[in-house]
Parts: sequence; structure tokens; C-alpha cells
Amino acid sequence: MWLLHSVVPRTDFFSRQFLYEFRHFCYPAATADRLDCSVMPPLNNHQKSRFLSEERTSRQRSLRIDWKEHRVPRIPITLAALFAIALLPAFGAGNGYNGGQPTNPKDLKGKKIVLADVPKLVGIGYFAATTKGQAEAAAELTKNGLPTEVTTDAPTEAAIQKQIEYIDNDISKGVDGILFASNDPTAISPVLRKALKAGTHVIGYDAESEPDAREWFVQQATPDGIAKALVDSMVAEVGKQADIGIVTSSLTAPNQNAWIAEIKKYISGAGLGLNIVAILPSEEDQQKAFQACGDIIKAHPTVKGIIGLSSVAFPGAADAITHANLIGKIACTGLSTPNQMKPFVKSGCVKSVVLWNPVDLGYAAVYAMRAVVDGKLKPGDTELDAGRLGKLKLINNSQFLLGPPFVFNKDNIDQFDF
Repeated sequence: MWLLHSVVPRTDFFSRQFLYEFRHFCYPAATADRLDCSVMPPLNNHQKSRFLSEERTSRQRSLRIDWKEHRVPRIPITLAALFAIALLPAFGAGNGYNGGQPTNPKDLKGKKIVLADVPKLVGIGYFAATTKGQAEAAAELTKNGLPTEVTTDAPTEAAIQKQIEYIDNDISKGVDGILFASNDPTAISPVLRKALKAGTHVIGYDAESEPDAREWFVQQATPDGIAKALVDSMVAEVGKQADIGIVTSSLTAPNQNAWIAEIKKYISGAGLGLNIVAILPSEEDQQKAFQACGDIIKAHPTVKGIIGLSSVAFPGAADAITHANLIGKIACTGLSTPNQMKPFVKSGCVKSVVLWNPVDLGYAAVYAMRAVVDGKLKPGDTELDAGRLGKLKLINNSQFLLGPPFVFNKDNIDQFDF
């Protein structure tokens, strides 16, 4: 019963009382041997004897229960533990916050903070837009008496080792907070934990790390919402039965992999006959995306549609379809910024562009950082006051949702400039 005892906060009276009673239900003791109080004492001699006896009996594959004083069904200890853990929320176990926390951070409430932003890479329109949003948030907060400075610096290619080096350098510089969009959720986590250990606040956006390696994450849209928008856009052009291909960013990108999983799940759940014949990476390089799309078309002549899963993969794929004179024969949809896709929308190659507002994404990330530093965002909170965006809702324990994806088309794309 060690697991049952250890998982319950000692200050949680109701959880402890419940597990105390539940432990005695699984491994009864004579009334005289029970402690009549709401604690979780160690197993007494009778219970230890009973537990060891059951262990020996289990090894002999015997289901015989022989105890004169009690003849109630026994529940295996692992099942008991799982059952009790499942009931913990009902007994006050908290809201499940799973983020990390910095070690002895400086008290900067209301004071100037210096932030470093390390996105996947620089030099592309998407992260230029998130940087713009961060600058807007910093200026707004500074104007309102909360001095905030943010500088974006990252590799010019989506290389995780180089991204790690940039973050490591920012830790050495002693910045007050680090904003990031990861190229690899596992590989980036150790250096982010190093930042937390150094007392540096860490907030993610766009692409996750492991949850305990940062405090909070601003999710641009839910993976299932993105998947539905992409698949629905594709079905509108090719119908419910077709071979399609996907050009993604990298095979380790956490957000793209989550979207691919949800695309497959949505196709299956909706009973669609869309067959994904190939998934090729482009490594956040538009020329590689062009080549990847061409490779899919060449290897699979039956392909009727291509989904581009990044702001670089999508225009690269659309360009390949255009150069192959396949406009109207192969549909192309995906995720990218309006400015990058306007020429393809106007040419008829692309009918829909799925995205969120990356300016707002960068803006929200800075507001999350400021709220953490000022003590206005703490584990257990369920809302983030994000300035002009209003209050963002908590999802998945330590993620805040920016909102649903938006679909740009020929009727509205000229209204946007990013």
C-alpha cells in the first residue's frame, strides 16, 4: 500500500480518510487493531501477514481465500492503487498542473524584465509575425508601467542543437525569462530545465517541450481543431475518397507530429476514404518542400491532394504544383501566413489557408511571461489575462489556448497583412 500512501498530499484530510478506509477494505484488520483516526499508518502485523500471504498465494496461482474473521472479496493491490488514484480529483487533489518551476527566481514584480525569445528559426514570415506580436506586447506593458524588453535571436535553420546553444547562451547572459518554440520536444528539455534551475522563467509557444521543462505553454490551436480544418478543406476539393500526401516540417517537430496523428484519427473517425500515401519532411526549407512535393507526385501518380504542414512546407508544395502545371488537378491546402500564400490563392492553386494569428501568439506569450513574473499567474490558475486578447482559457494542465484555427480564402485574405 506504499503507493496509496505516497500519492496523497498529507494536508488533504478527505483523501487520507478515504484511502484509510479503502486500505482497510482491501486488507481488513480486526477492530481492535485498527487506528480510529484519519491517518495512513503502516500496515500492522495482521495486515502485513495478510499481504504476504496473498503474495505467496498469487505466486501459486491460487484464488483460495482463507481467513476466518473476514470473507469479503479482495482487490489486487495494483487495482486498489489505480482505483484510489482515479478518485483523487474528487477528494481535492488539485487541477493537475504539470509545468516546472524556477529555483529561487529574482523578485521582479512590477520591475523591468529582460526576455530572450528563441523560436525554431529566424528569417521566415511566420516567426517574423510572432516577433512582431512580442514587440507589441512589450511596448504595451511598458506603457502601462511594467517595463518589458524582449529580443529574438535564433538559428537561421531549424536545427535543434543550434537552438539549444542559443538558449544556453541566454542562460549565461542572465536574462530574466526565456520564450521558445522548440524544434524537438525531448532534446530541448534539458537546457530548459537548466534555465529553470538557474532561476530563469520559461514560457513556450507554438511548439512544445516536455511539460516540466517550462512553466506554461501558449497553444495556438488544439491539434484536433487544426486537423479537422485541414481535412475538411481537402475534402471540399477532392471528395471523401482520394490519395493524398503530406509535406511536414521535420519528423521530430512536436506540433506537426501531433497534427498528423489527429489528421489520421479524424479521417478514420469520420469514415473518410482519404489514403495518406506519403509523409515527407522539408526541414523548414521551402526548396526542400518543393522537392518533397515533387517526389510525392512522381512516386504516387494517383495523388489528388497535398497538405503542407508548416508556413514553409505549404508555399513550397504549392509552388511545385504550379510549376508542374497541375493547378486544378492536384489540390493543395495547409498552414501558412496570408502574405506567403496570396499569390497561390489568386492563381487558383490554393483555395484555403488554415492558420491562427501568429502575431497574437507571440503577443500572448509575452503576457504569460509578465504575469508569471508579477505573481499574477500561478499553478492552479485557469485563466490568463492576455491584454487585448482578453482571457485565455487553460487546457491540458499547463497550456493556454489562443483560439480556434482560422481559414483564409480569396474572399478575405487581402484583409490580412502578416
